[in-house]
Amino acid sequence: MTGSNGYARERNGTTVSRENVIVVGAGAAGMMAAISAARGGAQVVLVEPNEKVGRKLYITGKGRCNVTNHCSTEELMASIPRNGKFLYSALSRFDAQATMDFFQGLGVKLKVERGNRVFPVSDKAADIIDALFFELRRLGVELRRDRVTGLKLQDGQVVGVTTQHSPQGLEAGCVILATGGASYPRTGSTGDGYRLAQQAGHEIVPVRGSLVPLESSDPCCKQMQGLSLRNVEVRAKNKKGKVVYQELGEMLFTHFGLSGPLVLSASAHMNFQRDHYTLHIDLKPALDEGKLDARLVRDFTDRANQNMGNALGGLLPQSMIPVVAGRAGIPLDTKAHDLRREQRRNLLETLKDFSVEVSGPRPVEEAIVTAGGVKVGEVDPKTMQSKKVQGLFFAGELLDVDAYTGGFNLQIAWATGWVAGQAVTEYLEKKDGAAQ
Repeated sequence: MTGSNGYARERNGTTVSRENVIVVGAGAAGMMAAISAARGGAQVVLVEPNEKVGRKLYITGKGRCNVTNHCSTEELMASIPRNGKFLYSALSRFDAQATMDFFQGLGVKLKVERGNRVFPVSDKAADIIDALFFELRRLGVELRRDRVTGLKLQDGQVVGVTTQHSPQGLEAGCVILATGGASYPRTGSTGDGYRLAQQAGHEIVPVRGSLVPLESSDPCCKQMQGLSLRNVEVRAKNKKGKVVYQELGEMLFTHFGLSGPLVLSASAHMNFQRDHYTLHIDLKPALDEGKLDARLVRDFTDRANQNMGNALGGLLPQSMIPVVAGRAGIPLDTKAHDLRREQRRNLLETLKDFSVEVSGPRPVEEAIVTAGGVKVGEVDPKTMQSKKVQGLFFAGELLDVDAYTGGFNLQIAWATGWVAGQAVTEYLEKKDGAAQ
């Protein structure tokens, strides 16, 4: 096997190919694809315009990097709202346990937290990125700081790429596009991959934010901006009143509307081009109406001589009291012992169903991931190879796949990257065999 400057590598004693594998994009999927291909014996060139690899990984999991979700393939599939069937083969071949084994094999100690979320023990995303970088270097993968501007196509095959620094082009036996989506463009996800895929004749499903904060014109959001709620239940309903999402967890009020884990997950079920949505928040999901009413009676009996502005202090965060009281039609200077039964009923209903009408998502640039991308029907799910151009492969968020929060999207990146990397070595072996 030749070194990092060699032209050919060997696999099981035989040359795999004298042609480069070019991987476009050094994010999670791209680095995994490059490692997978290099481990299979291919000579890999990884092209990335950023000075550092894995920039988006630095901000995942609030800087801790939620590596994957330690669950079964079936549970992974259940956390993918669109095109999950397309990913079944990849997730079966490289599941959550395979991801954990991979990183632990690189020396990264992992831990499993609430909701089966997997993080490095150090709580540092940098440890994941460093492990990938040093493995790339160990395998002799060539890192090029450059931006791919086009694909070189010939007779239905990809034969290389053009770049900003090499407009004449770089030759390749095959190319893996792993450029990411359109979210967080400052990390390098600028939509380049969509243009490259279209050049190869692929249809791009319109891109929109998924796992994205939501905007609302309801003045309550600005009144309570910065307020984080825990252990609440959110139900998202469309204009027909159908519940499209329901879950317990955390959420946040902001100056523009709503954010936090529950809201981000709810957004994955919303299509504002076709529908309209309202979020219904149960502020006391652990109590049914009977138990909550008994709690209200008890609290207000104990605080009979207090104004309602103070009497509600045991039930609600301070910034939420005037909003909830206002919706229930209760003046804050009302004494608790003067509260009428009708007002208490209104308060109970408000606590169990605090609704906020949503006007739309925040810009796609603020989304954690993007929905839309390369149409999966035009990609072989077993190899991630294009059905339109031989030697062209895809991995990660560039594809029209996305999942909920909790490590599922990174698992998709690892799995599709691994499968694409394995597939290119098999592709080159067949190509070599046909040429001999």
